[in-house]
Amino acid sequence: MARTSDPHSATAQFFINLSDNHFLDHRAKTADGYGYCVFGQVTEGMPALEAMAKAKTGRFQGHDDVPLEDIVLTRVEFIDAE
Repeated sequence: MARTSDPHSATAQFFINLSDNHFLDHRAKTADGYGYCVFGQVTEGMPALEAMAKAKTGRFQGHDDVPLEDIVLTRVEFIDAE
């Protein structure tokens, strides 16, 4: 889950990582060390995600790498892991 510098501020924004980003892992109970919550795994649709990753990006409201055109997920499915 995305969050502010407060490690307990995550709400509804999330990221899909296309590679290992170990710097996002929990390292310590500090503001810089808490890391980010992983809550899912992509099981299908990697070509669509790879196409999203190639979208042109720019700067928007103080953020870098924001897609210049909206990318909308129209379907997400919860699969019980049990």
